[in-house]
Amino acid sequence: MQFEYQPRGVCASNIRFDLEDGRVKNIVFTGGCNGNLKAIAKLAEGMEAEKLTALLLGNTCGMKGTSCADQLARAVQYAQREGT
Repeated sequence: MQFEYQPRGVCASNIRFDLEDGRVKNIVFTGGCNGNLKAIAKLAEGMEAEKLTALLLGNTCGMKGTSCADQLARAVQYAQREGT
């Protein structure tokens, strides 16, 4: 199932991904630091949702209390709740 999430407090304006059989796939960020976000998407491709959230939740960027990686983890948590 495809999900879209509007992150808060980061440069990226949208996160789109699929959640299939508990795995995160086809991650696309709109806006933000293009190279870094492509790398995060590649590294997280096919990862179990629980592992992704455990790794990325709470990651911060500079003085912000969040980051694009943290927002991806929050998006996956949201998708897990909505998908059940």
